[in-house]
Amino acid sequence: MKVLRHATLLTMAPAYAKDGRRLVPGDEGQVEDGAIVHHDDVIRWVGADADLPPEFASLPVEDLTGHVITPGLVDAHTHLLFGGDRADEYVQRLNGVDYQQIAAAGGGILFTVRETLKLSEDQLFILGVERLERIYSYGVRTVEMKSGYALTQEGELTCLRAMKRLKQWFEGRIRLYATFLGAHAVPRHFSSSTDYVRAVVLPTLTAAHREGLVDGVDAFHEEGYFSADDTRAIFAAATKLGLRCRLHADEFKDNGGASLAVAFNALSADHLLRTGDAGIKALAASPSVATLLPGTAFFLGKPLANARGLLDAGAKVAIASDFNPGSCHCDNVLMVASFAAPALRMNQAELWAAITLNASHALGFIDQGALIPGMRASLTVFRSSRVAQITYNWGRNLAVLESV
Repeated sequence: MKVLRHATLLTMAPAYAKDGRRLVPGDEGQVEDGAIVHHDDVIRWVGADADLPPEFASLPVEDLTGHVITPGLVDAHTHLLFGGDRADEYVQRLNGVDYQQIAAAGGGILFTVRETLKLSEDQLFILGVERLERIYSYGVRTVEMKSGYALTQEGELTCLRAMKRLKQWFEGRIRLYATFLGAHAVPRHFSSSTDYVRAVVLPTLTAAHREGLVDGVDAFHEEGYFSADDTRAIFAAATKLGLRCRLHADEFKDNGGASLAVAFNALSADHLLRTGDAGIKALAASPSVATLLPGTAFFLGKPLANARGLLDAGAKVAIASDFNPGSCHCDNVLMVASFAAPALRMNQAELWAAITLNASHALGFIDQGALIPGMRASLTVFRSSRVAQITYNWGRNLAVLESV
């Protein structure tokens, strides 16, 4: 058992009491000169240091004067494992070529697939370790990671096996969530997305589940990728296996993706750049989290999602990095959220909930995301005397690497 004393705390307790919805300034729950007692990965007590109960006074103490403690940061949407580099595509987009044109010319996801299939499980694991160590250094303590850059049964299973090894390697430091995204793109030798789903996606899902490799399932529901019928087939199979779903929804067009995600009680609907009133209403009335990926919109030069519409309707809103090789090569969710919040018109409580409490719920982790007794002791410590400095200093890493 350990006591962390004299830190500024950002507890998120008021936000937790409101289920992360309709948050106002103050719902981030700051405590000046606070203390936390934790033991066996569980928070035992939180409050003002002056109120520390006598039974904890003799425990080992870490004085964190001049530091801020927040719930552990969460990146709830990444494409962590991939091979290759698509820097040239970024230049093409700067020069006026759009995402779909690049994909039609042999670039995009299918280029990354070719590069990823060149890598062994060991090579993917090493890449994952390097990337997760960097992400951890930003203060991120929970990361979702997707497959989807192999698109063959054996290739997808290889990626998922590497993810299982990453979970074992980072156990106790980073909580990892493995998502099967076999429905990411359709290889050219298949006549239709439906044929690919039947031949590869569904059998791979069954095999991955049998090996205990997968925590959840995702699909890229978009015109030219996977239809509503494809998505329903995948999600129905996942549900039978007891797996929760999430969905790439309404990125290019409002094609009803948000409502489709809600219909399957998805943990999260992600992107939502084009989601209209019906989708916003559906998300607001559901437990599904609206996970925004503003870095992708910035990277592609597209308008941002209607965050204010979602928030004002009562939806639970998270922000994630969407770290990937082609449409957002940025792995720092805190930086993404910090520079996106003003454009999304989010207040401070909404911003912090988006990368702690609500992001945890987007992965089904309801035991973390707030500094409350009984919750999991997932913590991030920053070298800062004030919470405001953390998001004010864009791109400057104030996180303390050492575990507390």
